[in-house]
Amino acid sequence: MKTSPAADSLRLALVLPIVLAFLGFAPFAHAQGEGVSNQTQMGAAGGMTDQLAYGNLGAQVERDQSDAFHAFIKERDTAKKIQRGREFLQRFPKSLLAEQVDASLMDVYRTQADWKNEYTFADAALVLNPNDVDVLATVGWTIPHVYQPSDPDADQELDKAEKFAQHALEILATIPKPPDMNDAQFAAAKAKRTSQAHSALGLVYFRRNDYENSAKELVLSSTGNPAPDQTDLYVLGIDFAKLNRVGEAADAFGRCGQIAGALQDACKKNAAAAAQAGKANSQ
Repeated sequence: MKTSPAADSLRLALVLPIVLAFLGFAPFAHAQGEGVSNQTQMGAAGGMTDQLAYGNLGAQVERDQSDAFHAFIKERDTAKKIQRGREFLQRFPKSLLAEQVDASLMDVYRTQADWKNEYTFADAALVLNPNDVDVLATVGWTIPHVYQPSDPDADQELDKAEKFAQHALEILATIPKPPDMNDAQFAAAKAKRTSQAHSALGLVYFRRNDYENSAKELVLSSTGNPAPDQTDLYVLGIDFAKLNRVGEAADAFGRCGQIAGALQDACKKNAAAAAQAGKANSQ
């Protein structure tokens, strides 16, 4: 695509190492719930999928499994939590709660930036429940944020993220309200996961240099979002700059620059550059 001199000058301003910024994400907790979870008969199971699947297992799970699960969920020390989770899966590999433990371990390893183990336990959870929307959205979102083009299976990783995010959106479109959630909690949980899935797709398309589709997804992830992701807005600004939509680039960078974080200064600089490019294009 041919660009104007003003757009070229804006493009040259986009120099911050994006991958480093992506490592500062604050994703949605699966086991902790972040406003999503409620107490069930088995304890503090996490996301929407957990509320549907585990809310009535009390009579079906033996006491020793229940005790071990409670101890795992309540553990706050990271190393001990990992140990308890792995021990649970070794002792009760066919437990009805194994998928929840897998998903929770996925979250623990994600907070440790241990992507290999995050993906391993996510895959294990999805073997047991291919429609776990919390796992699908989380991994679909993580992959393009920590993606490295030099990885031997980089293209396959992006394909996986795209598949997971799209499947999450399909589930979210029809998922019923869990009995332990009120309408407001359910709407908030759906909105968060929907935003996360669109963010994932936006980053996948950005990594593929598909700026038009990236912009479409990132608009969906940030519009109406009371707490938009700074990285989403930064990349959205780049998308619009690449598409010579400098006015929209200035707006995205401006919104990004209002959020405290690693990208704030770069967004402010790029917002000013985009505004200047817009003036130059109008002359």
